[in-house]
Amino acid sequence: MSGAARGGPLAGLKIVEIAGIGPGPFCGMMLADMGAEVIRVERKSAPGGSRPLPDPLTRSRRSIAVDLKSPEGAQVVLRLVREADALFEGFRPGVAERLGIGPDECLAANPKLVYGRMTGWGQEGPLANAAGHDINYVALSGALHAIGRRGEKPVPPLNLVGDFGGGGMLLAFGMVCALLEAQKSGEGQVVDAAMVDGSLSLMAMFFGFRAMGLFDGGTGTHFLSGASHFYDTYETKDGRYVAIGSIEPQFYQLLIEKAGLEAETFGPGVFSGRTDAEAAAQWDRLGERLAEVFRTKTRDEWCEIMEGTDVCFAPVLDLGEVGAHPHNAARRNVLEVDGVPQNAPAPRFSRTPTGDPVGPRPAGQDTDDVLGDFGFAEDEIATLRERGVLS
Repeated sequence: MSGAARGGPLAGLKIVEIAGIGPGPFCGMMLADMGAEVIRVERKSAPGGSRPLPDPLTRSRRSIAVDLKSPEGAQVVLRLVREADALFEGFRPGVAERLGIGPDECLAANPKLVYGRMTGWGQEGPLANAAGHDINYVALSGALHAIGRRGEKPVPPLNLVGDFGGGGMLLAFGMVCALLEAQKSGEGQVVDAAMVDGSLSLMAMFFGFRAMGLFDGGTGTHFLSGASHFYDTYETKDGRYVAIGSIEPQFYQLLIEKAGLEAETFGPGVFSGRTDAEAAAQWDRLGERLAEVFRTKTRDEWCEIMEGTDVCFAPVLDLGEVGAHPHNAARRNVLEVDGVPQNAPAPRFSRTPTGDPVGPRPAGQDTDDVLGDFGFAEDEIATLRERGVLS
């Protein structure tokens, strides 16, 4: 992989990624997918680096391996920073400062630099220095409490809400905002992206619903949480599932028709915002009847009847099925990179389309090439390697 600019709206930007886990690599994937040249600074390893994991989160960037615990390793990063547009890291608060690559040092080396920071709790606050994971951050934001079935305990939404939606995506958005501002002001700044903050922002609509009396905050009580019969999943005859989202009156009426239930009293079914016991009892009764109907045919048979109509219907696919679905296939939503099926870059652009991703690189595979591109002489690189700073 060369250092040449790739296609995409961020082509020409140079970004240093201090390698971490979860939301940081997701941010790096998003930026690299959009064409930025992202350099992953990884932990120093054996010469040539280990075989990379087949992980889409680390695709489409070159890798260098540096001993960040040595002062000389920190100086290598600061040399990169002088020519970079941005850097981001995912350490606990204070760690980057102790390594000598915190905001003060990096902005002194390049005053126009955007410095991104990814944490769970944020850079300040009573919990800032505590350990945590996605489930803890979405618990504190109120998101976890709302997800699950009525009368049951909250259900972790994988790590999509904290790590990725409220974390890596928030950091990527914040960094692009700061990069746009730096082009006008000529000054960089620090972007403090916290997963608890980001998952709170994802709850904006529910803050509004609560203020309007349309959401009581209980687990599984809102129609979007599966409490209603018209917004839920149903098992089919072959043990698979379909998803129904027939919220609006005309869509709900079509659902009833396609399900063959016109002769039965099915009620209006439309969104009312009600969370009281009477509404819940009606939703449960009608949901049981719909469940009976959906178990009479296979998932594919229901696709023949409902898919592509205004029922608001989709089959529930597993990851192995996603790429073969005609809609995903037509849009090339799943690509194969180095033999690994994975998500295609998103969103799409009419004038600056993104290129296809390339696979992850072994840690340190590109150390010499990257440092050479950033102005390091061959003898400097050799000396740093002899001193154990580089792999």
